Amino acid sequence: MVGPRGHRGRRWALAGSYASLGLFAIVFLLPPYYMLVTSFKTPHEIQTMPGFPLVINEGATLEHYRRLFLETPFFTFLRNTVVVTALVVTLSMGISLPAAYALARLRFVGSAGLATGVFLTYLVPETLLFIPLFKVLSALGLLNSLGALVLVFPTLSVPFCTWILIGYFGSIPRELDEAAYIDGASHFQMLFRIFIPVAMPGIVAATMFSFTVSWAGFLYPLAFIFSRDSAVLTTGVVGSLITGDVIYWGGLMAGALVAALPPLVVYAFLMDYYVSGLTAGATKG
Repeated sequence: MVGPRGHRGRRWALAGSYASLGLFAIVFLLPPYYMLVTSFKTPHEIQTMPGFPLVINEGATLEHYRRLFLETPFFTFLRNTVVVTALVVTLSMGISLPAAYALARLRFVGSAGLATGVFLTYLVPETLLFIPLFKVLSALGLLNSLGALVLVFPTLSVPFCTWILIGYFGSIPRELDEAAYIDGASHFQMLFRIFIPVAMPGIVAATMFSFTVSWAGFLYPLAFIFSRDSAVLTTGVVGSLITGDVIYWGGLMAGALVAALPPLVVYAFLMDYYVSGLTAGATKG
């Protein structure tokens, strides 16, 4: 039986947990809240900042959203971002799935070292890669095109996605391989009929990472894209709302919030599926 001291200890532990969660929520939700409030403030209020900055003091306005949608090629940026993201995710997963399967389940000389090397390539920062990549893309004639981003973004997503999937594929019992071999299944049949369904939580996590890399990437679009027609959201909105020394802060906040909505929706659905996939995997016999 738990005595009075035990109950008091649990209450204090629970109170400490809620206090930590509350502090965590405040720290991480304050920036998007400030962006939301700023996007509805008048230009005069943004410039003068009267009163408390976390509330609207002079009345709300939709002027920044009107400027964003009607006076900038926002929907062109959105279309380019969707195209690049879809192609990058498809290419990244198309490479990562068979690569992870080969490194996790096929034994060959140097497989363990190669798997570690794949992950180490992810640790190389973008700031060291964009100059040699610029030369490569220039030689291929892909500069200032969406093909440049489709080609370079997988250099960030494929190593990490492969590393995640290696862990999931490696945890699958070897008995499944042996049973599939006895039934005459090929490696591709084993990958698509056994490993992909069982490792779906890992595949979802890898897909989420690849999606984030391509949707939110800034340095590569800034370095390789020069025209508005080929710009994506991260660079196009900034380039359209900063003219010389004039910065339209309200429009930038509105653009950042609108651009963040699709990832939020996708993450909401994928996180639910991720949790359900973990539960299903835990209860399989």
